[in-house]
Amino acid sequence: MSRPLIASPLDDLPHRRLCLAADVEQYSRLDTRSQLTVQSELVRMLDEAAALTGLDRTAWTRQPQGDLEFAVLPEATPEDVVLGPFVHHLAVRLGDRNARPAAQRVRLRMAVDTGVVADAALGHAGPAPVAVARYVNAPQLRAVLAALAAADLAVMVSDRLYQDVVRSGRRGLDPAQYVRAHVRVKEFGGYGWIRVPGHTPDDVRSAVAETPKPTPSPGTGDSSRTSLSQHVHQGAAVGRDVVGGLTIGLPVPPPPTGSGPAR
Repeated sequence: MSRPLIASPLDDLPHRRLCLAADVEQYSRLDTRSQLTVQSELVRMLDEAAALTGLDRTAWTRQPQGDLEFAVLPEATPEDVVLGPFVHHLAVRLGDRNARPAAQRVRLRMAVDTGVVADAALGHAGPAPVAVARYVNAPQLRAVLAALAAADLAVMVSDRLYQDVVRSGRRGLDPAQYVRAHVRVKEFGGYGWIRVPGHTPDDVRSAVAETPKPTPSPGTGDSSRTSLSQHVHQGAAVGRDVVGGLTIGLPVPPPPTGSGPAR
């Protein structure tokens, strides 16, 4: 007699997935008719870039948000294929579309990260979806498109993807083409790496350097002078953004005020 199958507890756990967001720059300036057209063409260009890359868009869990599409890709998706060929084909599709006479120009900001993702009542939960939402709205990414008028696409990848995938040089990914930026959006803080297809890293670096520094919230003081740390609890990093170092283990309390030097 066969025994009934029992679902493994691991089936309910969040999985590590690749997350991607593509956002239309200055979408709110378009009239209603143009917005309808741009939304349709954004989906078409993403579909075409995926097909040319060999990615199955029907397997993506997509969350449209008007001028933005957020997507969680299948677990087996090669990260280097997304960062390399997919970005290349999307840039080409954008360039071809924008070269059409009298076409309403479409420029995109894109962000990519990988990490824990769980299905939620309103979409997805986990650090990767949050990070992608912050990266795609990073002031540095907006500043790059504002400074590089000829650019149609600016891409920011997380530091995790840069270190694990880009620096390995797989499929022709060149680490030298990426420029690091420290991103602070709302309560999020972290490093991302920007690449603009068709433009040199020096062009990108100049735009990033000219990005205005965020203004600290009233009563919080200058965040750049705040010493923040993280510690590892049950295998996860706990704490906010790291400035100046990472503490592995429980945080070490500061010495009492007025204490003399250690002997």
